[in-house]
Amino acid sequence: MPMQYVNWIAGIFQGDFGTSLYYNEDVGHLIAERMPITIYLGFMAFIVSGILGISFGVICALRRGTWIDTVVTFLANIGITMPAFWLGIILIYLIALKAGLLPVHGYTSPFEEFWLSIRQAIMPVICLSLFSIASLTRLTRSSMLEVVKQDYIRTAWAKGLRERMIILRHTIKNALIPVITVMGLQIAFIFGGAVLIETVFNIPGIGRLMTSSILEQDFQVVQAGTLIIATVVVLANLIVDISYGWLDPRIRYE
Repeated sequence: MPMQYVNWIAGIFQGDFGTSLYYNEDVGHLIAERMPITIYLGFMAFIVSGILGISFGVICALRRGTWIDTVVTFLANIGITMPAFWLGIILIYLIALKAGLLPVHGYTSPFEEFWLSIRQAIMPVICLSLFSIASLTRLTRSSMLEVVKQDYIRTAWAKGLRERMIILRHTIKNALIPVITVMGLQIAFIFGGAVLIETVFNIPGIGRLMTSSILEQDFQVVQAGTLIIATVVVLANLIVDISYGWLDPRIRYE
């Protein structure tokens, strides 16, 4: 077993991920076919969670104590505790089967039929981004409330600056530093959750490939898929670390 692992690592540096025991195909080819689907859904979920989570958090912080803050915070607490695969089953039953508004399952490339691709991606993206939206909402709210108490914010108000300028140029930019950190970590949850969500919605991505490979004990595919997902997560966190220099001028890298 140790020598098999060493040979597998050596093959990776040569672009050889081995041969699938179940599909009897090159593992690199299997992953290359399915990885764009997972990246497509994961990227959409990441963008949606970032926009909605930060927006909801800012609104709650600026309207602290109002009914909007209460309702959004309550929904965020529910969203954190709700299992993504359970939500997917509920959405399929209510929206797809009962209401008939969206396709039940499947995937279509946006280059083949754009609107069908978007309709098929709505429910999976909701399931993938729900936890991130909820957690980013709570974190953004807490970070905003902490920043608005700082002396430089009081100084900005005393100088007579407009509320919009204070929020955009001073408050949000400084409050986003811990939020950006968590967004980088959320990529791991999004791509990890794709394993279940792609199975629930019958999407032929790398998550479903890994699920079927685990059931068939096709360890060659499982090893390669785990390595690829881990690489994506590491690169995403590297980009997050580099972005600190733009968000906070006090941070400098040599």
